[in-house]
Amino acid sequence: MLKDKNIVVGVTGGIAAYKAVDVVSRLIKKGANIDVIMTKSATKFVTPLTFQSLSQNFVTVDMFDEPKKWEVEHISLAQKADLFLIVPATANIIGKVACGIADDMLSTTIMATNSKVIFAPAMNTQMFRNPLFKQNMDKLKDLGYEFIKTDTGRLACGDIGEGKLAQPEIIVDYVEKSFIKDSKLKDKKVLITAGPTMQAIDPVRYITNHSSGKMGYSLAKSAKDKGANVTLISGPTNLKAPKGVNVINVKTTEEMFEAVDSHFEDCDILIKAAAPLDYRPEKVSKNKIKKKSSKLELKLVKNIDIAAHFGKLKEKQKIIGFAAETDNIVNNSKKKLKAKNFDMIIVNDVSKKDAGFKSDTNIVTIVDKNLNEESFPKMKKEELSELIIDKVSKLI
Repeated sequence: MLKDKNIVVGVTGGIAAYKAVDVVSRLIKKGANIDVIMTKSATKFVTPLTFQSLSQNFVTVDMFDEPKKWEVEHISLAQKADLFLIVPATANIIGKVACGIADDMLSTTIMATNSKVIFAPAMNTQMFRNPLFKQNMDKLKDLGYEFIKTDTGRLACGDIGEGKLAQPEIIVDYVEKSFIKDSKLKDKKVLITAGPTMQAIDPVRYITNHSSGKMGYSLAKSAKDKGANVTLISGPTNLKAPKGVNVINVKTTEEMFEAVDSHFEDCDILIKAAAPLDYRPEKVSKNKIKKKSSKLELKLVKNIDIAAHFGKLKEKQKIIGFAAETDNIVNNSKKKLKAKNFDMIIVNDVSKKDAGFKSDTNIVTIVDKNLNEESFPKMKKEELSELIIDKVSKLI
């Protein structure tokens, strides 16, 4: 959710400044680009070098430092930011912003930005309860500034009460949810199929394919990160279900069809990332088939085409399909897109190395309903899933 988001972190002079290091580290691990502005008081608790090493960006402290590049720094950071996070936010910085005071780099940059500003307050309990502080906080809330609720507990000064900085994981979670609020997929019902199906031959044997389910599971996580309500219908895999995703486990193509059928009418988006078997044995032996000859002949019958079936039924839904091809991949995918009434299809050549089944990476071409095609280089399936989900959100 935070990948490639530009976040400016303001660090002010409170003992909780050391926790800002953990916050910045967590944001970076989630893919955010971080610029840090410190007040001079903050540098008494944590050195700028710490944040500079983590963020790989210069840390700004003094408005009158020699600029690292030729630009008006407080304006460039104000314009660059997708979001401002002030952690810890002292009563001083909150009071300054509430009164329109801009006398250092942090307060000046906050005043110059049109981006969302989030304060994570931290201060002594009595300061937190002071009516003047409450007035400043309420004024800023009325103006659209956001505040992360403080924790209650033992403070550095020895007092016990409210005003303690929220835990780093809570702060990062709040930031993530702030981006979800603006997502087109927020609260949309997304149905995703993943993995292979299997069809029994006898009690101990079955046929299946090489699908690992990695792409479908990555898509489920990316859609969930965008605020969607995700149901993942999964064939047999060894993958861990993404947190917060409703998972329905199935084995056969018939079971996958029934699961999709029970959720399709209510969904907004169906993403068919699974590789259900096209055929199944006409008869399944009740007993293990013995080795009686050098040959075993199986008569196969066709399974229902799940994608085509729901392509005919769709009304408000958007359907995104996948195509695993080995030759003439784009032309074949365009035919499939039209025949199955998809809104978009993602096609890959599974004969290529590091693409398709079981691989952690993929190389795809995406074709839209107007038959426009866009090819992408090899990338991790996690990255590709975010790219696909971003394109899906534009269909809403």
